[in-house]
Amino acid sequence: MSFHPIYVMRHGETEWNSEGRFQGALNSPLTETGQGHARQLARVLSTLDLSAFDIRVSPQGRAFETAAIALARQALFLRTDDRLREIEVGAWSGQLRADISASGLVLEDTPDGPLALYEHAPGGEGFAGLRARCTDFLNSLTGPTICVTHGITSRMLRTVALGKPSASVGDLPGGQGMVYVVENGVHKQL
Repeated sequence: MSFHPIYVMRHGETEWNSEGRFQGALNSPLTETGQGHARQLARVLSTLDLSAFDIRVSPQGRAFETAAIALARQALFLRTDDRLREIEVGAWSGQLRADISASGLVLEDTPDGPLALYEHAPGGEGFAGLRARCTDFLNSLTGPTICVTHGITSRMLRTVALGKPSASVGDLPGGQGMVYVVENGVHKQL
């Protein structure tokens, strides 16, 4: 698949991130560290001319707040897109990751790695559903785009844009306060 350049960012750290909780469709406010992640994004983006970019943001509060801080000096408005929301984790929403692992349902050290948990969440969306949503989003783009989204969704967007299988979603780096770019089949961090 060929896509216009996309700049992908994850929201800053939230209270639930720091506690090790699954958020999924639920929301938790940014921590002071998370607000710092958003300011870091602003510093990285401040050197770029974003006038030709469409800006799309997950409607979930943590991503919208991050985008508002990171793009305050460059964006006239933030356009939300439901397809950028985080992967749904069903019954695990709001649960501590440690409690899920301790239950024996899925161990963090599965051969698939720690991201396998998201594939196995009871009542969750799974990688197939997330991939379909990300593919639909990418196919709708008509020019260079900035996406402010979530950890798993960020990785799946980049996985799809690079033409890789869903099983490789954990091969891409994650993290907060970083801008990843996918352009012409190349993945890099700014």
